[in-house]
Amino acid sequence: MEVYLDHAATTPLRSEAREAWIEASGAVGNASSIHGGGQSARRLLEESRERIAAVLQCDAIELLLTSGGTESINLALKGLWWSRGARGDGVVLPDGEHHATLDTVHWLATHDAARVVPVGVDRDARIDPSAFGAAMEGPGIAFGTALAANNETGSLNDCGALSAAAAGAGVPLHLDAVAALGHIPVRFAALRGDAVGAAGLVALSVSAHKIGGPVGVGGLVVSRSAAVTPLLHGGGQQRALRAGTQDVAGAAAFAVAAELAEAEREAESARLAGLRDRLVRGILDVVPGAELLGHPVERLPGNAHILFPGAAGESLLFLLDREGIAVSTGSACQAGVPEPSHVVIAMGRSEQDARSVLRFTLGRTSGDADVDAVVAAMPEAYARASRRA
Repeated sequence: MEVYLDHAATTPLRSEAREAWIEASGAVGNASSIHGGGQSARRLLEESRERIAAVLQCDAIELLLTSGGTESINLALKGLWWSRGARGDGVVLPDGEHHATLDTVHWLATHDAARVVPVGVDRDARIDPSAFGAAMEGPGIAFGTALAANNETGSLNDCGALSAAAAGAGVPLHLDAVAALGHIPVRFAALRGDAVGAAGLVALSVSAHKIGGPVGVGGLVVSRSAAVTPLLHGGGQQRALRAGTQDVAGAAAFAVAAELAEAEREAESARLAGLRDRLVRGILDVVPGAELLGHPVERLPGNAHILFPGAAGESLLFLLDREGIAVSTGSACQAGVPEPSHVVIAMGRSEQDARSVLRFTLGRTSGDADVDAVVAAMPEAYARASRRA
């Protein structure tokens, strides 16, 4: 039996999305061409954009289709930085962000003299809106960025409060909603609220493969009023903010996946939360001292981020993998070298704790048998990993 509990990394492609991709990819025509085939492709592209935008509650023209979450984040952060004008040189960066954000901001600091303004997270890896707002109100802030949901611990942030804080400070905000989409409401217009302008929430990143769409497809919502400099040049596609031939088939598949994920969201979130709670109870019962990290309630429904004291997370991962169980350490691996989780360290935990975590993430293919298999395998895996530590 194969048990896949790494849905936060990627979740299986939905059959409906696959069928939409295959059908769209069979048509010939560049969506920028003016002949009949090109215009047919353009219609499908724009219909798909409208469907995705309806799920995200943004205007279709505000949605840029990208190659995935990493490109979306890079375009948002570098684009806001290069368009900052006289706003300043400071970038508000909470601890515990995804590496796509951390590495982009640190690149700006190294290569373009950006001044990083850090904001701590609490013991559950959540951002305090008051601390975030105070940082945004500091002198010379170009923009701020934040996770809607922490990709490791699953803890949810108060995105409405973060957006309001940015609007109050008169500073643009980017939200990384890659981990959140499909699990909690991701509604650009509602999060932006009354702060329609060049400040407050102006950009939001998402990705298709986290909700059953294809890998290599993502989106970036950019408010009409936001000033963003493009990364790619070579055409006037997508408001001249992202040049290049557009992926019609990918857009069609993303639209199907987004609509299905949103239609299922409430019922599926309740089901996954129940499975997650049973998984957590089972592991805590059989592993002495194991501890659930992250907020106990305000968290993604399928996420269980667990500390296994005295055992290396990498050892546990490999031992479980040998039993056909796929999970994640939740830590970054740079060039194949395991590193302690920067999120766990940001929560005030020790480096040893940061090396002793596993992230179990359930998805629409998960069921009771998967939970039972993990709980059954944990005592032996933990005992062996503890002996190796």
